[in-house]
Amino acid sequence: MRAESNIKRRKSRLVMVGDVPIGGDAPIAVQSMTNTPTEDVEATVGQIKRLEDVGADIVRVSVPSMDAADAFGLIRKQVSVPLVADIHFDYKIALKVAKLGVDCLRINPGNIGSPDRVKAVVDCAKDNNLPIRIGVNAGSLGKDLLRKYKEPTAEAMVESAKRNIDLLDKEDFQNFKLSMKASDIFMAVDAYRSIATQIDQPLHLGITEAGGLRSGTVKSAAGLGLLLMEGIGDTIRISLAADPVEEIKVGFDLLKSLHLRSKGINFVACPSCSRQNFNVIETLNELERRVEDITTPLDVAIIGCIVNGPGEAKEADIGLTGATPNNLVYSEGKPDHKVTNDELVDHLEAVIRQRVADKQNLIVSSS
Repeated sequence: MRAESNIKRRKSRLVMVGDVPIGGDAPIAVQSMTNTPTEDVEATVGQIKRLEDVGADIVRVSVPSMDAADAFGLIRKQVSVPLVADIHFDYKIALKVAKLGVDCLRINPGNIGSPDRVKAVVDCAKDNNLPIRIGVNAGSLGKDLLRKYKEPTAEAMVESAKRNIDLLDKEDFQNFKLSMKASDIFMAVDAYRSIATQIDQPLHLGITEAGGLRSGTVKSAAGLGLLLMEGIGDTIRISLAADPVEEIKVGFDLLKSLHLRSKGINFVACPSCSRQNFNVIETLNELERRVEDITTPLDVAIIGCIVNGPGEAKEADIGLTGATPNNLVYSEGKPDHKVTNDELVDHLEAVIRQRVADKQNLIVSSS
């Protein structure tokens, strides 16, 4: 029902992370990272499955040691979502996880030592058809770059990226994607804008160390929203000091708001005022909690009064307009039936789930 995005995306080459395409014409992928100790296999598997349940396309797992690599192999056997191994300094860890079913190596060629070690990792990636993600971070730039630029800057980040890319170019390896993360929005945006004109590999977007759930969401939306509206970005992570599940939810909400990707329910809701005929905030919060398992795209409008309600309801798959004595439910933009406040949440959940079932049945019957 809602308008399609008119954003023209930057052209990038296609990279496959497991069965998930990144770049090209593929949908922008949403990913997160586990924060459990990797050696705790049960906890890490549990968290990955929770991320899968809310729609994560890719999950990154830190592998800081050989013991963690052994655990990674056990984790890989128990989950189906593509996994990225986050590795620093020790190239032997990369060689090991490559044999254990990893789908992508997050490793900066510049920090794993000699050219022979870089070649060993690249050869392993080639043999196993694995992409590499180069991750440039303003907080971990080389000492010589900090001496040159005096402080972290977008220019320093771009130079760091080019150094790592050159190491891969020397090995004739182009199967990589790149991130340019900073906690400062403007630095990150400038770095991404610059590198986007210089390479054609996919770009992984993120505002690193963005903050807590509220502040980090705002910072990420501001920074990544700017880039996505310019067509820059092929996969995103919302970096929050919060449950990783929230990163996936916020990521999809951001893409939905820009009409770049629809997954799950897109709620349109008024902030509520004294005109409301039911408690909009409580209704919305409870509905969101109940239907967060749904990944089928659906627009649902929850408006507390008849001033803006009918207009929003007409643009949604399902709409609710507050009225007296009973509220009015819209279906496909048309008034359909009425519902009392007492049965509001239960009724709307049932209507939403029925509509999702109808959509899924339609897809099956047409295939």
